[in-house]
Amino acid sequence: MRDMVEKRSPFLRAFLFLAGLLVLAGLAVEIFRIGPPPGISIKPMVPAIGKRTPVTIEIAEPKRGLSRVRVELQQGAERKILAEKTYALPAAPAFWAARTSSDTFVVNVGRENISGLKTGEATIRVTADRAGTWLRHPAPASMEVSLPVRLTPPSLQVVSTETFVTQGGCEAVVYRVGTTSVRDGVRAGTWWFPGYPLPGGSPGTRFAFFGVPYDMSSDDVRLVAADAAENQAEVKFIDQFTAKRFKSDTVELSDAFMGKVVPEILSQTPEAQDRGNLLDNYLAINRDLRRKDTELLIDLGRQSHPAFLWSQAFAALQNGKVMAGFADARTYRYQGREVDRQTHLGYDLAATRHAPVAAANDGIVVLARYLGIYGNAVVIDHGFGLMSLYGHLSTITATPGQKVARGDLIGQTGDTGLAGGDHLHFAVLLDGLPVNPVEWWDRHWIQDRIARKLGSAFPFSG
Repeated sequence: MRDMVEKRSPFLRAFLFLAGLLVLAGLAVEIFRIGPPPGISIKPMVPAIGKRTPVTIEIAEPKRGLSRVRVELQQGAERKILAEKTYALPAAPAFWAARTSSDTFVVNVGRENISGLKTGEATIRVTADRAGTWLRHPAPASMEVSLPVRLTPPSLQVVSTETFVTQGGCEAVVYRVGTTSVRDGVRAGTWWFPGYPLPGGSPGTRFAFFGVPYDMSSDDVRLVAADAAENQAEVKFIDQFTAKRFKSDTVELSDAFMGKVVPEILSQTPEAQDRGNLLDNYLAINRDLRRKDTELLIDLGRQSHPAFLWSQAFAALQNGKVMAGFADARTYRYQGREVDRQTHLGYDLAATRHAPVAAANDGIVVLARYLGIYGNAVVIDHGFGLMSLYGHLSTITATPGQKVARGDLIGQTGDTGLAGGDHLHFAVLLDGLPVNPVEWWDRHWIQDRIARKLGSAFPFSG
């Protein structure tokens, strides 16, 4: 037994020696090694300080961890602390203990929360301390970013006159903006209509088409211009606003009607889920799918060509009889009880069965396929956010990307989608907002409300 212990002793001594070396090495790391300085990133959301500029700050020190971070803004001799944080460090000499290795701050810099801020330049400075050792206390790392301070919004001046708009209708405005503007246009309620350079106009002269939503009964319409620092100028420019009362209608749902439209739409819409019964499926289509169709049309509006693709008044369906009007409020009833309410945002026009449908104006086809509640549909872009939609078609003869002229055949009327009979659902959209088509069918309205204001920039031929 003693011989075995003596034979093992050299191995035991070697093991203890190596263990001691590892402990000493760990202590040496804890005492002497401080690692690299913390990494600092300063990311302003916009390249200037104005009303409110969010700034994201990221700090990382993965080796020994952070001990303190300070964020401050300096302009001249004035200094303001925006954020400050101290981090708990392990009390025991254990280099394996948990530490804070990274952190993120989001601070708002601007005149809203910093008194005395002046136009000129200011510096955002971040100072980060890392954890020290028993014998070494490293200097803090710092980083700074200087940004221009802009507190005055862009200049904004209305040029056009006599802006008369009706609820659910459209108008145009011509205006001038200062050189610091990076975003301008018209805000109507929650809708935004971007401005564009006026073709052939002087620098800074711009125009915007805009619509008043059918469900907005007040003149909450503003011309807006903002700079990179989100300083914003607003001007009221509506000379006359006319509220409008739209018609209401009741739709009696039958099992026969729902049995016709629901299976077709479900089969053509893979993302739609079968709710298990006819009524629930119909209501999901009438509500949820209708909303998704609207979102798609808004997205198409954002991609509109920034050019006038049309020069004449829009044409209606030849010999079309009006079956339903724009913004008709519909109440849906089933077996004597109300089950839904929606708004009809176009004109239903009926002629003969499978009547030819022509493009209402010159433009480019941006959609030609089955589209939810509209069934077989075509959407034509006429430029600057203006589009027309043709729904419930039996056949489509247009293709996406095709240039069409006013009067070109694009399909035939039908009863696809949520249609109770053969007809055309015709809608006019401005940046995705459905607006009253009657105005766009009227050459005198176009002359007075658009061509007169835009002058030679708009090649209107009547």
